[in-house]
Amino acid sequence: MADTSHILIVDDDPDIRKVLYFLLKDNNYSVAQAHDGPAAIDYIANNPDTDLVVLDVMMPCMTGFEACDRIRAISNVPILFLTAKSGEADRISAYGSGGDDFLSKPFSQGEFLAKVSSLLRRYKEYLGKPVAALTIDNLEVDLATHSVKNAGRDVTLTDTEYSILEHLLRNRGSTVTAAELYESVWKERFLPGSGNTVMVHVLNLRRKIEETPSSPKIIRTVWGKGYQID
Repeated sequence: MADTSHILIVDDDPDIRKVLYFLLKDNNYSVAQAHDGPAAIDYIANNPDTDLVVLDVMMPCMTGFEACDRIRAISNVPILFLTAKSGEADRISAYGSGGDDFLSKPFSQGEFLAKVSSLLRRYKEYLGKPVAALTIDNLEVDLATHSVKNAGRDVTLTDTEYSILEHLLRNRGSTVTAAELYESVWKERFLPGSGNTVMVHVLNLRRKIEETPSSPKIIRTVWGKGYQID
């Protein structure tokens, strides 16, 4: 049975777009292309049902980070960054701008397809949950609509941020280790560098839901153990 997921490839290099296009098409995905950030933003605005954006970082006119930030203003679509850089600062910039995952060039076809599959699986898993709501203080999480409100005001979260919040809420009162959180949310094996990935996403989540992010009251850090919502 063919996968009906629709993926947008954004890269200024036509050869890279071509390779990724045929790779994804051969694996039964529906694929569109954009040559730069502004074109990607315009595409998402007109195609809100897009399931995943594969976004290059180094592009003229607008970087991938800048494009991601603009896309986040109109959509929670999962975003996979592709970049020739692999330093920690670049990863933090990727996640800080609202990206869900990061893949350094060069990468294997298998690694790329695994990342794509993982992001799509998480996205569709949470979209398909039954009607229910989880609350803490003024924060309300609607599992059916994938929406979050704080004191009645809408809070825009990325798919990954939402997944982290829901997992912690479902384990309310218990400490969740970084390894457990990573493997539950990312659906991948926890590796030495995965802890930093979790930390950056939790920091971004706190900025959106905490009154004072530097002194969080909703998501507590249990030093040496993990994270907890009481």
